[in-house]
Order: sequence, then C-alpha cells, then structure tokens
Amino acid sequence: MSYDAAYAGLRVLDLSQGAAAPHCAMLLAQHGADVIKVEPPEGDWVRGLGAVHGEHSALSLVYNLGKRSIALDLKSAQGVEAVLRIAAHSDVVLESFRPGVAERLGVGFEAVRARNRRIVYASVSGFGQSGPYRERPCTDMVAQAYTGFMSINQGADGIPHKVNTIIMDTVTGVYAFAQVTAALAGGHDEPDGVHLDLSLSACGAALQAPKLVEYALEGAQAQRLNSPAGTFRTADGWIAITLTREAHFRKLCAALELCELAADDRFASFAARAANHDALVAILAQRLRTRATESWRATLLAHDVLAERIYSHGEWLADEQTRAIGAAPPVEVAGIGMVPMPLVPGRRAHRGGVPRVGEHGAEVLAQFGYSAQQIQALAAAGVLRLP
Repeated sequence: MSYDAAYAGLRVLDLSQGAAAPHCAMLLAQHGADVIKVEPPEGDWVRGLGAVHGEHSALSLVYNLGKRSIALDLKSAQGVEAVLRIAAHSDVVLESFRPGVAERLGVGFEAVRARNRRIVYASVSGFGQSGPYRERPCTDMVAQAYTGFMSINQGADGIPHKVNTIIMDTVTGVYAFAQVTAALAGGHDEPDGVHLDLSLSACGAALQAPKLVEYALEGAQAQRLNSPAGTFRTADGWIAITLTREAHFRKLCAALELCELAADDRFASFAARAANHDALVAILAQRLRTRATESWRATLLAHDVLAERIYSHGEWLADEQTRAIGAAPPVEVAGIGMVPMPLVPGRRAHRGGVPRVGEHGAEVLAQFGYSAQQIQALAAAGVLRLP
C-alpha cells in the first residue's frame, strides 16, 4: 500500500454493467485494487452504447479502465460456481442487476456471504432494493426526471432539459466508491460483511440536497439564485457569467460599462435582481452581443468577474491549461490507438489499460485453481468466452 496505490492487495469482483457501479469499480482499480470484471459472453451492454470502435464505446473505455475481464455465462451452474469461487477470495463485490436478479442467479449477498462471511457487497440499482419502485427500469435520464433535476434545468424556452452527459450514473459511482471505502475502513472489527444499497435516484437526490432543502423551506417559488447568472450570446459565440457576492454585480456593471445598473433599485440586491431577472438579462444580453467572446472574457477577467467562454470538448482537450497539468493523458487501446482519457481527480497517471471482452478469462480462472483442461472445457461448453 502507498499513497499512489492505497488499495493494492484489495480484490474487487465487479459483476456490474452500464456506468454507475462500473464507475465505482474503476475508481477502486485506479487506486490499486485488482478488479475482476465479469461480463456476459457478448460483453457488457455498455460496450455497444453510442459509437463503437472494435469492442469499445467511449463509456466502456472509461469505466473499464484498469480492470481484468472474464466473460462468463451466469445462466449456467458452472459460470455461477466460477463467480462464487472468485468471490470467496474477494474483499468487495459490486452488482447492478435489477433487485432480486442476483439472488435468482445465485450470486446475491447471502450466496456470496456463505462463501465469504466478511464481504463488502454493494448493489447499485435505479430505485433501491426495496419500495414500490424497486423493479422499475431506470436510466440516467429517468433519474434526472424523477429526482427533479430536469425541473431546475430549464432552458430559455422554459422546457425542462436533461443534461447530455450521464451525470446520475457518474455521481452514483462516486457515492458508491465513498460507501465501499468507508465500509472497508470501518469493517476491521466487524464479524460479518455488509450489504450496501445504492441507487441512481437516491444519489441523484443527494447531489441536489441544497435545492431539495430550499424547496422544503421556501416552496415551489424558491428565489432564483445568483441572478443574473447564466449564459449569454456574444458577437461570435457564448459566454457564461455568474456571481456569488453583491460586489460581483458592481464589478460586472463596471466591466460592461453599465454602471447605472448598479444604482438602479430594481437591481440593488440578489432578491431584487431575482424579482426583475428578465428585465436585467435583456439589458445584459443586448450589451454582450456587441463584442466577441475573447474580448469580453479578457475584460470580465480584468474586472475580477466570474466568467468563462463556453468551450467545446475539443477546445478543452486542446487548451493550454489542460495540457499544462496533464489533465487527459492518452491511454493506448488495442485496435484503436492512443485515446485521451481525463484523469481521476487527484491521480497523477492512469493505472492499467482497457480490456477486451474476456481478455483475462483464462488467467483469472487459473489464478483460482482451474486447470488448463477445465478452462478449455468451459470454453467449449460456451460458459466461458476466450478472445
């Protein structure tokens, strides 16, 4: 163990698919854990989501980083036995089946605990392991809708919009990582393992805790925060402007050469600006359209205004700050080449590569006592897929 590999020696059995629980497993791998990902013979379904390059999608490249892959048919008794044998020598098991499916397959918490009493077992689902919605299908977009996230993400058209990245899956992976690592830290003197229940809906709500508390305190008509914060069109693009203190509004007015607004009673405080938001935004929008984005950015930053031009992903990857801090060093992927990959925050380098479906199957089974003949028999029976 070290700062660079805090979880060296930890073994994680990752039965999950998609993004949320695999994200948790990837974070453990990047901190030194040996993560064994069990995929169905056809591969994790996320490998086929979006543009596909060989055996990989962008999502599978990110969330499989640093793992070893074994492809097993869990509808077979031999596949289940292989999983339980690995689980018996693991510290953590992650699964993301719909509630009840892991139990029906024979790889649920009780089946694993029978082989490994002190296992940390984490289940990640859409709505949790109990309650009337437990069997409802859930995706990132469903979670954005259900938790109220879309209701606070209205565009200028007044329509609630989803965020076009898997924010609910991502934050669920981070919360799962936090709970798993807390269980590992706190379980040294515990005689039994623990079953952790995490869901996209609960984690998505936790992400918005201040907004939910605000609603409880103020009702549906909660005050608009930080008015006139928002995005504004410039002569050649877009810029984002925000403010967190009253002094920021005066600085914004000075930068835009609209000092009379700072003396206008309609805009004298956050509360007043929220009440007169549309009128204020219309004035600012007209002014900001008169110059190019880079010109405005320079002026706003010179006045200590919180502002930034709206980057594309390509612009962020090419930006001098991104390059200077090595924020997205490339990972070499077989059949694809070098792929820029944002680092896990706080990490200095990526750990491991991205596996093909079942790439490490023979290696993993041999590690847990299977002979070469047994491995070939499982492959011939269709229980194990070897690349």
